[in-house]
Amino acid sequence: MDNYLNTNHWVDAVASLETAQEFCSRVTLDEAYWKWALIAVHSGVQGFMVLALEHGNALLAMKNDIAARWLKAHNAGAPYPEEKMDFFLNLYEKVKSDAVCRYVESKKFVPGPSHDYSMKKLNELRNNFIHFLPKVWSVELIGLPAVCLECLEIAHFLGWESGTILWHDSDLYQRGQRALAMLRASLREIKEVYTSDEN
Repeated sequence: MDNYLNTNHWVDAVASLETAQEFCSRVTLDEAYWKWALIAVHSGVQGFMVLALEHGNALLAMKNDIAARWLKAHNAGAPYPEEKMDFFLNLYEKVKSDAVCRYVESKKFVPGPSHDYSMKKLNELRNNFIHFLPKVWSVELIGLPAVCLECLEIAHFLGWESGTILWHDSDLYQRGQRALAMLRASLREIKEVYTSDEN
């Protein structure tokens, strides 16, 4: 038996999508699973933003001030500061900018009319669940599938259309494609269930 959990940012991004799929398969039976589905979708989208911003190092995925201190320490041969990832919405701003374009053929993400709203909403929901204060909280279910689907469009673009993420593991590539396809199909089915319940 291995005494260590071995992972990396590639595996984590794909596994987050697979985990989100597992939880989404349960939400119509028990809406409490939305908490874990939203957290996993958030983790998956964040993971793909990090993969797109990883240009041989973690600098673009870090908070800007920490990246600047890291570079200064590197150039001076001094101890490196503690690495901290940038906030979710800051990572989103970066993948919409030219900073994400690692190669000549790379493309930044150009949002549609409601992508920004969906990303803010997903981040807000995830943060409320992760940092759950004593309260009674009601979340309207009908809009959740659409929010997740829009955010997953960003993961799909970054992973398979942007030309920024280069997959070096064909098995992981296929796992990611399969997980994303299954997750999006589940969310569409959930959306149909909720819509039919409203009518």
